[in-house]
Amino acid sequence: MQGDISTFFTCALAVLLLIAAIGDLRTREIPNWLNGAIALLAIPYWVTAGLPFWPDMLIQVGLAGAVFVLFALLFHFGAMGGGDVKMVAALALWLPLMALLNLLVIMSLAGGVLTIGMLIRHRLQKNEAQLEIPYGVAIAFAGFWVIAEPFLNQFA
Repeated sequence: MQGDISTFFTCALAVLLLIAAIGDLRTREIPNWLNGAIALLAIPYWVTAGLPFWPDMLIQVGLAGAVFVLFALLFHFGAMGGGDVKMVAALALWLPLMALLNLLVIMSLAGGVLTIGMLIRHRLQKNEAQLEIPYGVAIAFAGFWVIAEPFLNQFA
């Protein structure tokens, strides 16, 4: 029974990631309410997945805090938007350390491919405006990858 409820929250996370990716693609913004929902839904997910408060839930909060600080530095230097920072930190609340590391690697690779593709399009259109990368798309892609992996790789 617990697995069914935690799967519901995982599906809700997937829907929120999809909304974030589409919204970021359209407006280049990820709303605070969306990042807040991703963060807050981690709490009932932890409970239904059976994570003990000590130390597992506190480890999740610590990992998310570390991710937030790391990406806030990138924001400070103009390498990432504020909504992206909040989204990746909120997503870190859901993932154990190895899954989080996988997320960061996949996100970086997807973000690189996205950036190169958009840069090529930008140059071909001879657009003089500053290029804005919807990095929420790369974060959502990596999130989908990481949360789908246990379902798709259950027989390995």
